[in-house]
Parts: sequence; structure tokens; C-alpha cells
Amino acid sequence: MRLNEETARSRLREQVHGVLCTLHPDRGPDPVPVVYAVSDDGHVGIPIDTVKPKTFSRLQREANLAADPRGSLLIERWEDDDWSRLWWVRAELRHVSDPPSSLTDDLADRLASTVPHYADKPFHRLLVCRIVRVAGWAAGEA
Repeated sequence: MRLNEETARSRLREQVHGVLCTLHPDRGPDPVPVVYAVSDDGHVGIPIDTVKPKTFSRLQREANLAADPRGSLLIERWEDDDWSRLWWVRAELRHVSDPPSSLTDDLADRLASTVPHYADKPFHRLLVCRIVRVAGWAAGEA
């Protein structure tokens, strides 16, 4: 069954991990797993952190969003044994290239309070995207 917008947004706020998909200029869809936080005003913050090693200082997802500000974030619940509990939510995003510091501070605080590895805010920076639309589905009353 299709999730209503309120339920889809609620599930998006409750989770901290999903798959961000941006558009690579040559390869097309470019999905990567990410940690994220959602602000009360409908923005998603995705950290570029110092916790995990990085090959380059500017990640491909950043270059992709600079070239095309559209993206999506997909979260889901999967259960091998009980498919009646399956659900997914997709948020359509638009990158915010110069977000206000109050917004990035709020998103950094949310990440620090929900992700133990981020308690000290080990961020190079945060990617900020506005949620444009959400859609979702659930197998039942999940």
C-alpha cells in the first residue's frame, strides 16, 4: 500500500542510514550508502566526515550534485522471514549549494546526537539538500 506523505516523512526522520543517488555525468545513476539527518524544515544533511578514509578531498557525490542538483535518498526495511513488514521511502532532493550556517549547525547537532561516531562532529562539511517530494510503500501496516 502507498504510504501517505506524513508517514513517509516520519520514517525518513526516524532512520539515519540510506542510499543517496546522484547523477554522474557519464555513468548516470550513482548510488552510495550514506548516514543522514533530517531538519524540522525538510532538509537532509549528509556528512563528509573524517572518521572513514577518503580517496579524494572532494567526493564524487559532491561533484555530481554540483553538475546536477537533483538526487534521491532511499531507505527501506527488509525482513527475510516476514514480507508483511517490508517498506521503503524515497525522498526526491535538490542540493542547496550555500545553506545558512544555522541549518548546517542544526543538522550537525542532529547527527552528533544520533550517530555515536559523530558525537564530536568530525565533519569536513555537510551536504545539504531540500526534500522536494517523498513517496513510499509498505506491504501492510508496517
